[in-house]
Amino acid sequence: MSTTPEASPAPSTPDQNGDQSMSKTIEWNPESWRNLIAKQQPIYTDQAKLDDVLGRLATLPPLVTSWEIENLKKNLADAAEGKLFVIQGGDCSENLDECSTESIVRNLKVLMQMSLVLMYRSMKPVVRIGRVAGQYAKPRSKDTETRDGVTLPVYRGDIINRSGFTEQERMADPDLLMKGYERSALTLNFIRALCAGGFADLHHPENWDLGYFSTSTESNRYQELVHSIGEALQFMETVANASISQLESVDLFTSHEGLHLTYEQSLTRQVPRRDGWYNLSTHFPWIGDRTRDLDGAHIEYFRGIKNPIGLKVGPTMKTDELKKVCDVLNPENESGRLMLIHRFGVEKIGEHLPRLIQAIKSSGQNVVWCSDPMHGNTFSTSEGIKTRHVDQIQKELLSGFEIHRAEGSVLAAAHLELTGDNVTECVGGARDLKESDLSRAYKSQVDPRLNYEQAMEMSFMIAEQIQKQ
Repeated sequence: MSTTPEASPAPSTPDQNGDQSMSKTIEWNPESWRNLIAKQQPIYTDQAKLDDVLGRLATLPPLVTSWEIENLKKNLADAAEGKLFVIQGGDCSENLDECSTESIVRNLKVLMQMSLVLMYRSMKPVVRIGRVAGQYAKPRSKDTETRDGVTLPVYRGDIINRSGFTEQERMADPDLLMKGYERSALTLNFIRALCAGGFADLHHPENWDLGYFSTSTESNRYQELVHSIGEALQFMETVANASISQLESVDLFTSHEGLHLTYEQSLTRQVPRRDGWYNLSTHFPWIGDRTRDLDGAHIEYFRGIKNPIGLKVGPTMKTDELKKVCDVLNPENESGRLMLIHRFGVEKIGEHLPRLIQAIKSSGQNVVWCSDPMHGNTFSTSEGIKTRHVDQIQKELLSGFEIHRAEGSVLAAAHLELTGDNVTECVGGARDLKESDLSRAYKSQVDPRLNYEQAMEMSFMIAEQIQKQ
């Protein structure tokens, strides 16, 4: 990734949500979403302060560049044809207070290890997309939360309010938008330095070790794979009498849910020598399953930006609705522009995924198919702790590959919530974590994540499925 800035900020004049009368035939601009109903948006009590923060954000340097974005789009077009595989992973919701060297390095190590397994076992290139440097806002099922008779606004992510249960902490604070931007910039700067330097060198994968799982089954499998790769590299470089320099650095693209529309608009820019507008807060923003209304503000905003974009689709997505949304979001049917991220749950994927694949094939629309096996398999324990079972996650992933093969389609990507921290948030896996183990190291403020060992289990399984595909 490059650090060269691109400017020309879009004007940002925040206002309240309007009516739902705008037609998609009206010319798009970065503010046209304001004429439609915007779901999952925070309510700010100090409009003047919000205006000031958004105005300052609109003048600050972008976080990513248009050529990085276009490069990702080309990669996604290749993924749709089965030429490479995309792994997208990271935190459910980033924490402003955990923007630290250790946290960033641990999460990057997991993505690097997973991609190495996928490349070596499947013999295909892998594109890495991190849920990082901007994943600070989360959609919620309710607007409020009640504890012991006290009702407060729900926690919506660190860029909006805080997780502590007090009136002040739950108030939407515009200053958090600026903090989110600053933490994103710090995270990106560090990741760029790591990926361009020796940390990412395939000749030294020992840099990616996470010591606390060094005796686990998955760690042993990974170490055996690293040894094999090391021997293969040494042989090739001996024959060539030269180092394979292309293996000394990697690309890592960023992604987040484009939920907070005023924030996204403040970093939406026109750039020199390119047509259109780019969201320069991230390479790959996506639309959540709760905000994908055809006549809603999120679809309106996303249809006008040049980034490759993701669309979460669940069991309630109708086939005709999917076709219409794809037409709106990708009217030129550009390859690599639109990724459909399906999230059904293991019990529903067999009923719903085939009809959506058939609808897309019959319409001739170009899409990149991605499996999100996490969000449809969330449940609460008897003690009210949100968790997911690794077996269900694996089964939905396997079903996704099998259904795409049966329908003559390509499952090109996997979208996982994971962490390099030694957490106990999902049950099952190689260590067979029980519900009673969750309290031992449950750190997520919103949704449960796979820990390192569970994530590595997924990567070995995905690699086997790519080989079959």
